[in-house]
Amino acid sequence: MRKSEAAIGYEVVRSGRKTSAIEVKRDGSVVVRCPVWVKDREVSDFVERNREWILKHRREVLKRLENRPVYTKAQVEEFRRHARWMLAQKTWQWAERMQVTYGKLTIRQQATRWGSCSAKGNLNFNWQLVLIPKELVDYVVVHELAHRKEMNHSPRFWKLVEEQLPDYRERRRRLREYETEIEIAG
Repeated sequence: MRKSEAAIGYEVVRSGRKTSAIEVKRDGSVVVRCPVWVKDREVSDFVERNREWILKHRREVLKRLENRPVYTKAQVEEFRRHARWMLAQKTWQWAERMQVTYGKLTIRQQATRWGSCSAKGNLNFNWQLVLIPKELVDYVVVHELAHRKEMNHSPRFWKLVEEQLPDYRERRRRLREYETEIEIAG
């Protein structure tokens, strides 16, 4: 049997949704989300109709996983120290410029996010920001600080971001090229 003819393994998640969707997860596994009333046969037909799309995206995911960097715990600790210093500086500078305040600033290892802002005004940043271009770090910082005025992604929120970074759309697009998942050896 050729690789493209092999059965595609997948998990089915049924819910109150109205349509079916396929997700190729970050580890290469496949999830089919569908309404509760969809029969198993319809799910397998849906997967088969989308076989090429699934295989293409799985190849991309597996290639990314194969090429991701591996860091030692000591390297990660050094990156975290640098991130704490760099992000404190950038956040303070941008907050002054945007005339906003914030609470605690925390550096974390987040699996799918570069940053977040809590309702209390606390900011969390992913230490892996030290591994990407500085202009993209600025975008993440500005994005989170804009939440200090708008805790949503409304047009008013994006206007605040654009006032600081007129090219934010391009930075946002470029940010998607970077992964927030790394492997730590040992």
